[in-house]
Amino acid sequence: MKNLLLNWCGAAILAMGTAMAHAQPTALQPIASLDVPRYMGTWYEIAKYPNSFQKKCVRNTRADYQAQPDGSVQVLNRCVTADGQTTEALGAARQVGPSNSPKLQVRFAPAWLSFLPMVWGDYWVIDLDPQYQLVAVSEPKREYLWVLSRSPKVESAAYQALLTRLGQQGFDLKRLELSPQE
Repeated sequence: MKNLLLNWCGAAILAMGTAMAHAQPTALQPIASLDVPRYMGTWYEIAKYPNSFQKKCVRNTRADYQAQPDGSVQVLNRCVTADGQTTEALGAARQVGPSNSPKLQVRFAPAWLSFLPMVWGDYWVIDLDPQYQLVAVSEPKREYLWVLSRSPKVESAAYQALLTRLGQQGFDLKRLELSPQE
């Protein structure tokens, strides 16, 4: 009986240790603040977690952000498909919280549906260099991840340093897929 109890306790401790090793990382933290006007302009996609809504994109993926008079942001995503055609998706973004909040929400559904919460997706700036040249964007569940740059090519050292920081934040870097830019 004593051995059975010891074996059970040992198995329970082992199971708890395994569960803790596979536990979710800490809650995702965005950067401290975002200067939205400075963020505006063109960003080239350097890498991403593959997703269903970009499956036709094979190269030259980029996003153009333009501030609107009402305080929202126009988002124009563009890429080249396998047949050489350019495809675009026009959306809108809005900041969540104060004017320096790094948390935004984005929608690509028609404007008349914008009252529905489910058409808005989280867009959190989770890493950004001081020069606003290289950024990582995700959302609280870490299901999506994009690495964007102001130029189509990124210096290897800067990219590797960003990957290290993303790994420390609990991202699975094996899922990250490079986005060809020509």
